[in-house]
Amino acid sequence: MAVVITMRRGLYAAAGLAAALWAAAALPDTFEPLPGMLPVADKTNLYSEVAADRLSAAVAGALPRVYVPNVRSNDVYVIDPEKMAVVDRFHAGTMPQHIVPSWDLQTLWVNDNGRRRDEGSLVPIDPKTAKPGPAIHVEDPYNLYFTPDGRSAIVVAERLKRLDFRDPHTMVMQQSVSTPDCAGVNHADFAIDGSYAIFTCEFSRGGLIKLDLKSRQVIGHLNLSREVSVENVPPPGTAPEQGLEGSSREPATGSEPGKGADAGSEDEIDPASAFCGSGWGMPQDIRVSPDGKLFYVADMLADGVFLVDGDDFKQVGFIPTGIGTHGLYPSRDGTKLYVSNRGSHDIRRPKPHGPGGVSVIDFATNEVVANWSIPGGGSPDMGNVSADGKKLWLSGRYDDVVYAIDTDTGAVTSIPVGHEPHGLTVWPQPGRYSLGHTGNMR
Repeated sequence: MAVVITMRRGLYAAAGLAAALWAAAALPDTFEPLPGMLPVADKTNLYSEVAADRLSAAVAGALPRVYVPNVRSNDVYVIDPEKMAVVDRFHAGTMPQHIVPSWDLQTLWVNDNGRRRDEGSLVPIDPKTAKPGPAIHVEDPYNLYFTPDGRSAIVVAERLKRLDFRDPHTMVMQQSVSTPDCAGVNHADFAIDGSYAIFTCEFSRGGLIKLDLKSRQVIGHLNLSREVSVENVPPPGTAPEQGLEGSSREPATGSEPGKGADAGSEDEIDPASAFCGSGWGMPQDIRVSPDGKLFYVADMLADGVFLVDGDDFKQVGFIPTGIGTHGLYPSRDGTKLYVSNRGSHDIRRPKPHGPGGVSVIDFATNEVVANWSIPGGGSPDMGNVSADGKKLWLSGRYDDVVYAIDTDTGAVTSIPVGHEPHGLTVWPQPGRYSLGHTGNMR
């Protein structure tokens, strides 16, 4: 099992690299399943119902499309995967970040988190027509998830450091959970029994929080130990650069979240500052293993994937992948995990054609079994796998393209889209229900 947790002399920076709990609460030994959740069909493979032949009747009539939100051009491009071409585009607020399938598979939600803290909207797309409907005003919807029982949407209000539980259809507020110790809360995945969720904290050296879904309380905080390469360690006496992806933090040193160097525009964000990063670690996407025992956490500065025991909430390993590790996508048969490596640690919109690529992890051995580069360089970011499992669709974040990658050979087809494509989704996808993001299906 190729899991790296060694302490290589000279490769660890002192700041924030030791594994530690942030005043973690005592956790119960076991959790009971979340009431109202659909039963797990196969406890050895929670991805059994997202196999290529498991399209739900709920997605009947949905047009096969790839929906691409573009952060800087403020629009959504619609790709016909059969034609491998853009067939439509429409405006979507001021900073569309992700496109998220609803729990009941009837709606695709465009997450537009706006330029200010009180701005933002969720724009519904009808997958049968591929057309948008009227926007619903929602504060700071950087990302969107759904509780496993389908009773609530969870709006990830990154700038506001909140998880807002809302009605999954009307988006009326039900309850708000503050996450003051989780700077840059953004991605999540859920326990196999639905009893808890783990969210990544992208900023202030990164980390994780654990949310009990019965009490809707944060019950643990975890820092991760990072193996960083020599080139990631800044010279002595220099501070790490700061900034937030899709956030209102300005790149000025010492600014508070939501406050730039100019106090007269403390809540406004320039699209040019829609980047990742601060401190020594930047946890990004997170996905649970097929048997539900481990959570895989992509870290953009550590250049790899951390392994976390979800029940015990402790780090148990690390798998090096590539530069700027970002997105995680299980294969349709649940045997492999596709890992997008964005190709840069630069948080201020790096140059295009970087050394980005995709690593493939075998779930059974936790070994990297393939590495696919982007011809000519690229910046693969967020996306998902086609319904038949034959293509991995990823946004080329800093190259203004979308990549369709053959999951057998790694061959890449690029399609030009808008400016700074981010969390694209492929639709329809197999599965009984969606837990959110770009298609965390179960």
